[in-house]
Amino acid sequence: MNKHTREPSTQNRGNTIAISRRELLAVSAASATAAALPHAVVAQPSASGASTPGSAIPTAKVSLQVNGAGHALELDTRTTLLDALREHLRLTGPKKGCDHGQCGACTVIVDGRRINSCLSLAVMNEGRNVTTIEGLGKPGSLHPMQAAFVKHDGYQCGYCTPGQICSAVAMLGEIQAGIPSHASADLAVPPRLTAVEFRERMSGNICRCGAYSNIVDAIVEVSGAKA
Repeated sequence: MNKHTREPSTQNRGNTIAISRRELLAVSAASATAAALPHAVVAQPSASGASTPGSAIPTAKVSLQVNGAGHALELDTRTTLLDALREHLRLTGPKKGCDHGQCGACTVIVDGRRINSCLSLAVMNEGRNVTTIEGLGKPGSLHPMQAAFVKHDGYQCGYCTPGQICSAVAMLGEIQAGIPSHASADLAVPPRLTAVEFRERMSGNICRCGAYSNIVDAIVEVSGAKA
C-alpha cells in the first residue's frame, strides 16, 4: 500500500464495523453536546417581539467621580470598576492582568484606599472618588512617586507600573494612618517607614520583570525612610 494512502477507518467485517478512536471520540462529543442542548437554550424573544423572562440585560445608572471629574454611566450591573474605567471612560492606565485580584495590575485608589478594581463592581462605587494613574500626575507634572519610579527604573515592561504606583501611594497613606501590617513588630506602636514594611505591604502587586528592588528604592526615596 502506498505510504500516503490511509486505510479506511471503517470496514465491514461480517456484522461488525471497525471505527477509529478519533471517530469514536468525535461521535461521543457530538452526542454529549446534543444531549446538553435542551438545558442550555438561551431565552429568545417571543413571536410578539416581547422578551421572555431572564432575557433582558439588567442595567443601572452609576455616578462616579474619577480623577476629579464626574461621570454618569448606564452600565450592565455586572460591569466591574476596571471595565467601566477602561471600556467606558477610556482610562487604560489600570491594567487587566489576572482578572482574579491576584496580580494587582488593576489597582486604583477609591476614597483614599487602594483596591483591586477587577474585583469591585462599578455599582458598588456609586458616588465614590476614584483615582487612577492618569489622575496622579501627567507628563511635565509627575507625582513624586511617578518621578521616583522613573529615576530608579522601577519598571521594565511597564504593564504593572500603574498599579504599582497607585498601590505605593495609598500604602504610604496606610502607614501614616497607623494601620499595621503582618510585618509590624508591635501593634501598640505606629508602624515605621521601613523597607521591610514596604515589601510586605506591596506583596499583592506582582512584577513579572522582577523590578522589586528598584520599586522599593523608589518608595524609600519618596517616604524619606532609611533603606
